[in-house]
Amino acid sequence: MDFCGQCGEPTAATGHERCAARAELEPPRYCGRCRRRMVVQVVPTGWSARCVEHGTVTS
Repeated sequence: MDFCGQCGEPTAATGHERCAARAELEPPRYCGRCRRRMVVQVVPTGWSARCVEHGTVTS
């Protein structure tokens, strides 16, 4: 099952239009694989988000 990186809810659920708009401007806050809250660091050149279980995602 996949989860929304913005709200942490399953992506199969409806109503993620607002989350999709936020995803264009903000880094993910939740891991898309396990729904854990990630540690996010924003720097002038991009961002990185780290899940304890699945590692780091960067922009």
